[in-house]
Amino acid sequence: MTQANQNVVSDEAPPNGAPGIEDERIWGRKFSLFDVFARNISMDYCALGLEMLVGVVMLPFNVAHLGQSAYGLWVLAASITAYFSMLDLGYGVGQVKFAAQYRARRDHHGLNEIVSTLFFFFTLVGVAAMGIGTLLAFNLETLFNVTADQAAIGRKVLLIITAYVAVGFPFSVFGGVVNGFQRHFMNGSVAIVTTITVAIVNAAVLMAGYGLVELVAATTSIRLLAYIGYRLNAYRAFPGLKIRPRLVKLTRLREVTGFSAFILLIDIANKVNYSTDTLVIGAFIGTVAVAIWAVAQRLITAVQDLTSQVSGSLFPIIVDFATLGDGERLRHIFVQGTRITLAMVLPMAVGLVMLAEPLVQAWVGPSFQASVPIIYTLALAVTMRVGTSTASMLLKGAGRHRLVAVTNLTMALANLVLSVVLVRWLGLMGVAIGTLIPIALGAGAVIFPAACRRVEMPVISALGQAVWPALWPVLLMALMLAASRNLFGANLIYIALQSVAAGGIYALIFLMFALRREERHWYTEKLRRLLGRGRTAAAVEA
Repeated sequence: MTQANQNVVSDEAPPNGAPGIEDERIWGRKFSLFDVFARNISMDYCALGLEMLVGVVMLPFNVAHLGQSAYGLWVLAASITAYFSMLDLGYGVGQVKFAAQYRARRDHHGLNEIVSTLFFFFTLVGVAAMGIGTLLAFNLETLFNVTADQAAIGRKVLLIITAYVAVGFPFSVFGGVVNGFQRHFMNGSVAIVTTITVAIVNAAVLMAGYGLVELVAATTSIRLLAYIGYRLNAYRAFPGLKIRPRLVKLTRLREVTGFSAFILLIDIANKVNYSTDTLVIGAFIGTVAVAIWAVAQRLITAVQDLTSQVSGSLFPIIVDFATLGDGERLRHIFVQGTRITLAMVLPMAVGLVMLAEPLVQAWVGPSFQASVPIIYTLALAVTMRVGTSTASMLLKGAGRHRLVAVTNLTMALANLVLSVVLVRWLGLMGVAIGTLIPIALGAGAVIFPAACRRVEMPVISALGQAVWPALWPVLLMALMLAASRNLFGANLIYIALQSVAAGGIYALIFLMFALRREERHWYTEKLRRLLGRGRTAAAVEA
């Protein structure tokens, strides 16, 4: 069997043969790794697709009913609370890693000690988050370029969102269990129901004539109720789950800390990269500029969310293979994961750049045209970030998390400094450039080469096998869009049709001409299984 025909994931096998009834009562139902990987990816994209569709519809609706200033205030408050997730000190990702490890060892007592310890730790973190949020809420007028009336509304909004975030900390242990067991497809139905309900409540509140505070209170209440569903899913994934005060152990906290400390640095860096831009704009320009930036950021975030699911789902699998010392499988994951993510992000990013002007005009109107050049710059940044996401995930899961932490933190600090400096000279474009430069240097010059070294693969070989096959077909797609983008004007339906046609052209060229025959067979076989050609077939590895 050639490397191209190997599976990215293999069937699960218990360490001591077939599991008994008692084992299933503790550890839950067995799935093949490809089956569960396919379920996770499929449900992730169903939930994400619905969320994006709702976001596309609701953003202009909310702006029309709230106004640019109020909508910008909402985005600003949400950006502030985005930093609160750093209070988990990296234990959020750490619990996923250790849930996967202890599940592989079949040590349910040790896993329950870790989960119980983190649950009560996160309860204290939630209390701290509420205190910090309250302090910030009563100092908005001092910290940001807002009026007294805006500060009064923003204070209430920030307190509501902070309460939601605070409650989410202890409930995050249930998500850690589900993700560590590679069962996050179970949370898809909860996410879908929550998204639909929130959208309905959002529309009802604004159409009834209520304002921003009432809107945030109503939608946040729905999201709080969703936590119950996530908790139930954790007990379905791990029937032996027990959270008890007597299981709280400081030794378990120290055990997780050795990994989570570096994840904290990565999380800090991510928050600076993703959230600081909005705060810089709010501090130096104002809430209207925040709203303009939010339109570009929403589109770029959609591209990132749609294309980063694969690398995220590979994390527990990478941990397994790295623990077993399976270098061949790690190399295969690196090549295929990088190629797939690039084959997803490149056509989307290039298509967004080519159609940005008519898209913005048709979606939110000509008053937001200032977001178009921001889209151009951030599209390149997201391509670099997503294109190296498999490399970053591999380094984190295979023992090189320190390098990822230091690199991401350096990128984040450079982003902050450049954004603050350039916003004074170039306005919003300065912030976008300040975001692009550190990402391009860190991802392209540090993360990707380091991943090549970890899997013992020359950089030139990785570029040839993983990057080039996904890169050159996008050039032909761009030519097609350049020739057709001005034919139909600013109409969302025509833009969607152009995007679908361009994506189809890219996929056809990529599959038929950019891949070798054996690779094409591997992709089509996996695609058939991913589309559900049969759950029985998914349990048998090629």
